[in-house]
Amino acid sequence: MLTIDEVKHIAALSRLRLTDEDIETYRIQLDAILEYVKKLQELDTTGVPEVARGVEATNIFRDDLVDLCDPDTHERILKAFPRRSGDLLQVQAVFEDRTV
Repeated sequence: MLTIDEVKHIAALSRLRLTDEDIETYRIQLDAILEYVKKLQELDTTGVPEVARGVEATNIFRDDLVDLCDPDTHERILKAFPRRSGDLLQVQAVFEDRTV
């Protein structure tokens, strides 16, 4: 059984702010998950091939197609966007706190 301190540690690692009530709820739920994982670890998987997906996936690739909007919409978008260079829109970088 997880301790309250372990749940608080997991919450801190996950950057979650939990109330005392939340901590108890998470403790119970995490215990149930860990018990289920423990049961799964008892299964004999000898001879069972490793898989990348739970279900077979086929034809998951598609062609990249350009779907142009009408010129009027294109112009309105460009005019409404605060930072741009010609037809290129400058957006906030996803992985760093700066613009590209």
